Amino acid sequence: MPLEVRIVPEDKTVAQNRKARHEYFIIDSFETGIVLSGTEIKSIREGRANLKDGFASVEGGELWLHNVHISPYEKGTIYNKDPLRPRKLLVHKTEIRRLLEKTREKGFTLVPLKIYLKEGKRAKVELAVAKGKQLHDKRDSAAERDAAREIERAVRRKGRGEDY
Repeated sequence: MPLEVRIVPEDKTVAQNRKARHEYFIIDSFETGIVLSGTEIKSIREGRANLKDGFASVEGGELWLHNVHISPYEKGTIYNKDPLRPRKLLVHKTEIRRLLEKTREKGFTLVPLKIYLKEGKRAKVELAVAKGKQLHDKRDSAAERDAAREIERAVRRKGRGEDY
């Protein structure tokens, strides 16, 4: 019997929140669905989304995504929605309760890390439970990153036989 090979399509990342990893310690991350209108999903497929100031909150037992800018679809008409409107995230009730408990602790928040298309058709949001960094934490992170970069350079130079 021949072996069947299934090719799984890669997820297409539409927008990333690179600033989030600099501003926050990422404690936990997970995937959520997002409720979009027809013109919004078309705009996302074109790669026109921005997560820069986005955050999520639990309101009325539901999870909502705020301040995420999805540009109006160029070929849309009156059906285009407000680019900054709150959008509902699709998560199980037990997960919402767990997130509510986490965010009630001081300093924790929900931050979107990226929006991507799964299997080419469904838009998903990677959401993270995060704790804000202090200024000295950001400096420590930058120093660690620089040290790791220097070590990597030294290893490469030594591998090529170069002297310091």
